[in-house]
Amino acid sequence: MAPDAIGTALYSDNNNQQEKPQQRPVTMNGAPKVGPHPVANGDVTRKSNSTHQQPADEDRSARQSLILLAAIFFTSLFAMVYVYAMFPQLEESEKQYLKVPFDIEDAKQLGRVLDRYKDLYNVEVMFGIILVYIFLQTFAIPGSLFLSILSGFLYSFPVALTLVCFCSALGATLCYLLSQLVGRRLVKYYFPERAHHWAKQVDRHRDDLLSYMLFLRMTPFLPNWFINLVAPVIGVPLYPFALGTFLGVAPPSFIAIQAGKTLYKMTSSSDAFSWGSIAMLAAFSVVALVPVIFKRYFKTKID
Repeated sequence: MAPDAIGTALYSDNNNQQEKPQQRPVTMNGAPKVGPHPVANGDVTRKSNSTHQQPADEDRSARQSLILLAAIFFTSLFAMVYVYAMFPQLEESEKQYLKVPFDIEDAKQLGRVLDRYKDLYNVEVMFGIILVYIFLQTFAIPGSLFLSILSGFLYSFPVALTLVCFCSALGATLCYLLSQLVGRRLVKYYFPERAHHWAKQVDRHRDDLLSYMLFLRMTPFLPNWFINLVAPVIGVPLYPFALGTFLGVAPPSFIAIQAGKTLYKMTSSSDAFSWGSIAMLAAFSVVALVPVIFKRYFKTKID
């Protein structure tokens, strides 16, 4: 064979060996042996890292939400201090009573002070009550019940009822919006099971949310602060939430305002709720469900 032909043959054999696919090892039964796949291992590693990273991200988001919530709270608190500083000059013996009432004795002492200044500074006194009431409702701070009783002591029944319903609805709406802004992560982090359970209840009453909100506001099944915080997280729209709050707090406020007429005779906030008032709340709760009952009754007849 000529040298040129031998070189050409060797060159062709080398190319064939490079292009030939690498054979996989064969097992006893003739099936190819499958080794670990580098890409699959990489996917498993990434998934594992992602799984470990999720709790860290949730903790970081919860901390950020808490920081933002604290910033909004202290800004609002500064505004409260400013309003306190702009209040009419009080005597030294009266200044100690100008504070948020957390029991019936605080409400009595505050009522005496405000009643003295109400005629001369009616706008300032009413604006102060409204601002404090909204502040307590917005940040789910206890004490609004005593302000409702105090409103009944200071003002006529129609004025007091309008004031309390307005402040409750506006404060609850601001709490709703605040929760929508920063509370979603906090609710899912701190109240996951309770929020999930209420979400199921809301889904069952999705077509009758207004009546459902009225019923919840009139009954003690869920605390108001929990309703305000969790409602935007589980998808309760703002309109039935705000309207249901404004109308739903009227019966309990009616009782508190009536109790305010005898403020100085009260020894505790429980004096406002007698068996008769509890029966009245139960009757109003049933009335709130009447549209739902009729709607389902006629729907069953039509079907």
